[in-house]
Amino acid sequence: MAGRLLNIQGLKVHFKTDDGWVHAVDGVDLSLDAGETLSVVGESGSGKTVTAKTILKLIDMPPGRIMDGSILWQGEDLVPARPERMRDIRSKEIGFIFQEPMTSLNPVYTVGEQIAETVRQHQRISRKAAMERAAEMLSLVHIPNASRRVHDYPHQFSGGMRQRVMIAMALSCDPKLIIADEPTTALDVTIQAQILDLLNEMKERLGMAVLLITHAMGVVAETAQRVIVMYAGQVVEEAPVEALFDRPLHPYTQGLIRSIPRLDLAATEHRRLEAIPGTVPSLLSPPQGCRFAARCGYAIEACRAAPPPLREIAPGRKVACIRAEEIA
Repeated sequence: MAGRLLNIQGLKVHFKTDDGWVHAVDGVDLSLDAGETLSVVGESGSGKTVTAKTILKLIDMPPGRIMDGSILWQGEDLVPARPERMRDIRSKEIGFIFQEPMTSLNPVYTVGEQIAETVRQHQRISRKAAMERAAEMLSLVHIPNASRRVHDYPHQFSGGMRQRVMIAMALSCDPKLIIADEPTTALDVTIQAQILDLLNEMKERLGMAVLLITHAMGVVAETAQRVIVMYAGQVVEEAPVEALFDRPLHPYTQGLIRSIPRLDLAATEHRRLEAIPGTVPSLLSPPQGCRFAARCGYAIEACRAAPPPLREIAPGRKVACIRAEEIA
């Protein structure tokens, strides 16, 4: 690794509502090295997307507010950064691939104009040169007839091709980090595989780091080098991807992995997929102890009394469970 790119410490992001403050992200620690692929996984509402968007201050403030913590980007804390500094960082240093390209692309402008606008915002080049760069980027992400298709509108592309346009836009200024927020959610499995292969190819070709936000454990297994598992706004486990699937330590991670369909067992074992019982606790008034305790079959009274610390139990392995060694 060439060095530490991103280091988040104690990040807390809350949202003000009529009913009180929602603790969407509550003390998240996260680090990412140059050239690394880190996946953040968890079910909907776990705080993954809020964490990712907060890095570039893309959450609405208000009602959102960064209550505590630091976001160090190459040593610079982005929490107190002014709006003009954040505009310089977006796209130029950190690219963002949004979850749903149809709502992220402007329907009244061609895709070439939208990519060119991003390029011209950060580079002093002519409109013609920016359009040439847009065609180059579309070609890079394997869109056929790129020089012609830069003049097409988003509705003229399929879902998979629109996601390729979003990737091209995110890469257009050669960022050091790409944040991909569930980039395959709305796509069928064949197109999902193509998009994941494309992300891996771009990472290897351009030497960038990738922060991949997903709820699909299968996507994690295919793409990540290291994994962070989030639950109810907190990190509950961190591990290299092979170690996580070989020996998950947190009961929540174990439940996520047990819910994955197993083709290798389908022919010999006829059993239903396991579901994690219960629901995610309200983040308006989170439980005093472990937030997973109400859904955990291993929970004891001590789990409900105080929040478990995220502790390192082996090099590169962290878990927020007081019984991790017993149940793994």
